Amino acid sequence: MISLRDLNLKIDFQEVGNTLLENALIKARIVYNILKLPTLSDDSGLFIDALNGFPGVKSADFQKENPDYLEKILKMLQNENNRKAYFKCVLVFIDDKEYIFEGEVEGEISYEIKGDKGFGYDPIFYYKPLNKTFGEIELSIKNQISHRAIALSKFKRFLIQEHLSKIRL
Repeated sequence: MISLRDLNLKIDFQEVGNTLLENALIKARIVYNILKLPTLSDDSGLFIDALNGFPGVKSADFQKENPDYLEKILKMLQNENNRKAYFKCVLVFIDDKEYIFEGEVEGEISYEIKGDKGFGYDPIFYYKPLNKTFGEIELSIKNQISHRAIALSKFKRFLIQEHLSKIRL
């Protein structure tokens, strides 16, 4: 797999979509139209029930605009009992046709920032099955259970099935 960085290609993507899918499609279509090569892109975000899905599709923007974004989220939830949240990832693969793969992982927003692993909202995303925030989980484990891992697993199964179907022809 070749990344845009590998190609020394810098594109300032304008993520102006109202959904993760729209943003992933914007990025994939731009790159595919430039390179005319199979293209994979994604968009992901943290959706918090008590905040009506915020930051959601604006997760990256909120993080960029607020150096203390984790503290701000915790403050927004300080009097809230419903701390349910989920991470969602949408992958778009283009190879003549467009294919969509989604992954979600459910959790809660913790009451404090915990852990220095991962990135973004990981230190406040509490994952019940491991009794830890994503910020406390080793990357090798997170890469097996995360929303991206789920979406990538679906993409991998698709590639295997596509490859096998072409061999059978």
